[in-house]
Amino acid sequence: MNSGANVTFSNLRAVVILIVVAFHSALPYLASQPPRPFAFDAPPYRWIAFPIIDRERWFGLDLFCAWQDVSLMSLMFLLAGLFTPYGLIRKGGTAYFAERWWRIGLPFVLAVALLSPVAYYASYLTTATDSSPAAFWQHWRALPMWPSGPQWFLWQLLLLSGLAAALHELVPSWPRAAGLIIAKCNDRPLLFFAGLTSLSALAYVPLAMIFTPWEWTFLGPLSFQLSRPLHYLLYFSAGVAIGGYGCDRSIFRTGGPLARRWPTWAAAAFACFAVWGGLTSLTMPDWNASPPAYRLAAAFAFPPACATGVIAFVASSLALLRRRSALADSLSTNAYGIYLTHYPFVLWLQYALLGTRLDAVAKAAFVLIVALALSWTASGFLAAGVRLLVHRHSGLPSKGAISDQPR
Repeated sequence: MNSGANVTFSNLRAVVILIVVAFHSALPYLASQPPRPFAFDAPPYRWIAFPIIDRERWFGLDLFCAWQDVSLMSLMFLLAGLFTPYGLIRKGGTAYFAERWWRIGLPFVLAVALLSPVAYYASYLTTATDSSPAAFWQHWRALPMWPSGPQWFLWQLLLLSGLAAALHELVPSWPRAAGLIIAKCNDRPLLFFAGLTSLSALAYVPLAMIFTPWEWTFLGPLSFQLSRPLHYLLYFSAGVAIGGYGCDRSIFRTGGPLARRWPTWAAAAFACFAVWGGLTSLTMPDWNASPPAYRLAAAFAFPPACATGVIAFVASSLALLRRRSALADSLSTNAYGIYLTHYPFVLWLQYALLGTRLDAVAKAAFVLIVALALSWTASGFLAAGVRLLVHRHSGLPSKGAISDQPR
């Protein structure tokens, strides 16, 4: 990447982690949630997704979280894929995947083993008759899974990184073929959108119709949304293809047609999200009981809503996030550490605010600001600790702290 693209995507990374923390901060205050917390021991264990339920609600937060659910994770997979070719070319497939294990796999294990129980203890307390740590641990161990919270993204990213590394070793000529496809979209954003939407429909709609758009499955600490694994694979692959071809000469280049028409893409994202929201509302509250035509229409509305949302994020960033700032640089550098550590802060702050008289927006804003500050600070200490540990054991300066990943 050239320096302009580096700044843009670094700033976008800062925006993304800010939205991630905002998303989790808003979840207790959605108007669509039931009046009481979900029971800790009762299937389908919906407290995993909504750990804290507050009496204060605002429908605007429902719209914000729905918008992020449509496009944010797909954008994160695309951005992760975008930086993958650089690592593969520089290190080779085997060494690259080994580094991914240390930078993604091991932190996933540690975060799930240590931070997840600490975070979800706050959720347990909202319905517990015995609030002692020993009672919580007994209930936690009795669960049929080990909830990982937001860390589910990491194990899926590790898996996709392994697939990319294997492809790099087994089919070294594949970047040329992918580059030919990306080259055709250089000055044709609509072609890129059409291809992304069509492939996403093939990847998403059949699974959404079979499993519903919302259902998750668990295998110990490994969890995934049944309708989206192929969809996320597509977005990661699109990022890998663009990164391998070169952002500075692809559709994601600064000054290209995508950046020049960012208001159009923002309007398209709003319109497609509204269509998806309207059609999805027809399938509520019970997807399986709604008419098949409604379900099919809602499922087909997701791919264009997701694609326009992701493209609008990138286009707006290419046009508006071209200047470097110390604050954005720090937030971007610490994005991974914030992602790893923010969830316990978020949940315990939400639990602490349950009895207060603040309204929903004030509570969500307070949780966002304080949790972001605490996890930002924790990320700095974590990065410093990793650098010190690496330096002591290798005798060499550490160049890539944990906060620099994943990319």
